[in-house]
Amino acid sequence: MRLFARGWISTVVVVAGAFVALEGTARSQASPATRLEVGKGSRAEYRVREQLARLNFPNDAVGTTESVSGALVINADGSFASGSKLTVDLRSLRTDEPKRDGFVRENTLETNRYPSAEFVPRRQKGLPLPLPATGTANLQLVGDMTLHGVTKEVTWNVVATFGNDQIAGRATTTLQFATFNITKPSLARLMSVEDKIDLEVEFKAKRTAG
Repeated sequence: MRLFARGWISTVVVVAGAFVALEGTARSQASPATRLEVGKGSRAEYRVREQLARLNFPNDAVGTTESVSGALVINADGSFASGSKLTVDLRSLRTDEPKRDGFVRENTLETNRYPSAEFVPRRQKGLPLPLPATGTANLQLVGDMTLHGVTKEVTWNVVATFGNDQIAGRATTTLQFATFNITKPSLARLMSVEDKIDLEVEFKAKRTAG
């Protein structure tokens, strides 16, 4: 009788353990993805160091646009769901010099042929999981960036601030003109242009279940 009781208890323990394991697996599989929809208040910027003939010191040409759209869908394990993509409308970029803007659109970025820049995330490093409702984090987003008809892997350094229904922050990276087959601007008053483009995106994204 004692042996029977001991065996029965062991069976119950094993079954209970299996049930808990299955329940945990089901909960993990049921964990929803998080959708981050980029919205109003987001802004993209490029910055290029140039030397103008009328100045004795370098000058930064800064172009900005608020035409930033798209969404990232982050799975429970930190991977990105298919369809995650961010897009910047390059036709709307503006600096403090309309003539420069026209030249950049027509000759440098060729926005008639390549009107937008797109980023598709492939992996991340440093993103806290599950996504918190408060606090900040430094992380990296690595993915495919398509610009001027060329697609290359690019790493963005991101500082994110988390909220219950919104995630905001800033992402930065640096590109070379030649990497995306972009010709550096050449204007009568422009003596030289450094061979790099600093990019920055300030983002505000609505946070919902994916």
